[in-house]
Amino acid sequence: MPDSLKEKPAKITTHVLQNMKLHGEKISMLTAYDYSLARIIDNSGIDVILVGDSASNVMAGYETTLPITLNEMIYHAASVVRAVKRALVVVDLPFGTYQGNSKEALNSAIKIMKETGAGAVKLEGGKEIRESVERILSAGIPVMGHLGLTPQSIHKFGTYVVRAKEKAEAEKLIEDAQILEETGCFSIVLEKVPALLGKKVASGLKIPVIGIGAGRYVDGQVLVIHDMLGITQEFSPRFLRRYHNLYAEIKGAVENYVSDIKRGDFPSEKEQY
Repeated sequence: MPDSLKEKPAKITTHVLQNMKLHGEKISMLTAYDYSLARIIDNSGIDVILVGDSASNVMAGYETTLPITLNEMIYHAASVVRAVKRALVVVDLPFGTYQGNSKEALNSAIKIMKETGAGAVKLEGGKEIRESVERILSAGIPVMGHLGLTPQSIHKFGTYVVRAKEKAEAEKLIEDAQILEETGCFSIVLEKVPALLGKKVASGLKIPVIGIGAGRYVDGQVLVIHDMLGITQEFSPRFLRRYHNLYAEIKGAVENYVSDIKRGDFPSEKEQY
């Protein structure tokens, strides 16, 4: 483990992340949506916690990220922030709260920051959201970008396959990344693109590029906590490394609990008053 993690810096900020890229230290990032898991993740030395609109999938059971509302994101983000002492907490602006309306984007970002105490917001898209990014930054709110596979645009893509494999889309992605940096984003998430494209983007920018399915050459990695811990089982993309199988462990524990109750074994003499 790097000394920087052993020493537990008091707080990860956008400035700290910039220095990490400058010194070649990889950035670790995971999602969280509730107090209890966020507390564990933060105490484990994670650099960035993303309150992702993936809560729509793993917490609410929707097929896409589109249905989750701004108020629901605020509920999850406030729960996470109450648990976190060290990591930078970034919150997704959900679908419909910033696209095509920069004033609404600013209002959405301000509402998140005021009601959650988070450290930054994240938006999907490139050139088309530049005005929204500028307005949010004008209020002093840090913005993280998101390019490549942008799940809020799934109906436009029609598929979750790897993005930017063709030259034209790859060139647009590079241009969009440069636009986001020039506009003032402090970092970019790059999702499901070829590794060599990820390398090209990361090496061409001064700001950190965090990958999810973007190869090993970017400045850091992010995964959804439920996928990484093996709570979800039906989702198995190539980029996902499962570090545990909590689905099996939790299911087994619950089955033992049910069995003990049925047999009259729980509670025992020592477990009653």
